[in-house]
Amino acid sequence: MRPQKVQDIEMLNGLMSVFRSKGYEGASMAELSEATGLKKASLYHRYPGGKKDMTLAVLVYLEENIKKHVYNVLTDSEKGKKVRLEEAIRNIKTLYDGGSEVCIYRSLSLDSGIELFGAQIKQGIHLILNGFKQFGLASGMSETDATEKANQTFIEIQGSLVMSKALQTTKPFIDSLEKIRLRYI
Repeated sequence: MRPQKVQDIEMLNGLMSVFRSKGYEGASMAELSEATGLKKASLYHRYPGGKKDMTLAVLVYLEENIKKHVYNVLTDSEKGKKVRLEEAIRNIKTLYDGGSEVCIYRSLSLDSGIELFGAQIKQGIHLILNGFKQFGLASGMSETDATEKANQTFIEIQGSLVMSKALQTTKPFIDSLEKIRLRYI
């Protein structure tokens, strides 16, 4: 697979931004065009299947990022546990722009998005859950404790993103990341 060009990454980030804020059904071609800087015809040329193909491309891109910046970091036995945890938390903070972005998995779980993209959403969520579970196991937790803590971590991240958006402050998200850090140290 060829490495993505910077403009491809910028385009995918633009598409992701629209899908995060509007969901699948709510995202219009005009908004997707504006977010990428491409004309509608150019978007259709790149993504013949329209919004569905764009969404799938964004989900693949996101999954690659989660795998590289969360899962692989948490499971990298070459680094110390504290270093891995701090790096993964920093990367999660970056992924959600410090708590100002909502989760695309939440946005795409609305309307027909879950029917169309349920498998990809589940895959991305499992990467996060499994990364934290493996980290917990490597830290000496039992299988049950590691699974419960990973689930709670994901729930706290998602819940704090909703709170941050609704309350128009990133404090719940930042506080949640600190609680997660303390949970594993």
